[in-house]
Amino acid sequence: MIVSHVQDVLGTRMDNEHIKNAVKKTLISPTEGWDGHVMREFELGQGGYTPRHTHPWPHINYILEGEGTLHLDGQDYSLTAGSFAYVPGEKLHQFTNTGNGRFAFICIVPEEGDK
Repeated sequence: MIVSHVQDVLGTRMDNEHIKNAVKKTLISPTEGWDGHVMREFELGQGGYTPRHTHPWPHINYILEGEGTLHLDGQDYSLTAGSFAYVPGEKLHQFTNTGNGRFAFICIVPEEGDK
């Protein structure tokens, strides 16, 4: 069980040739009692992006703040606060911040998807 606030969760900065200007915060996981799933918040700074990749598990996304795109299975979708998406397993995808500020979203995956 957990009741907390995202501001109280330490993030992990990710920046390399595949992911740019990103911070991941794990909010709820099996550690807090949600067996089999993990809810994370990703923040992409200006010009930031996630890797363009595929994997076997699906994930659910909800946009909290900012403007961005989701490249999914060959098509680009514009996203703003309140947008949501289901990304099936094995589909090529990538999130990109296209705005001037922070682009933040919730990403829920099966436990094996939280690496």
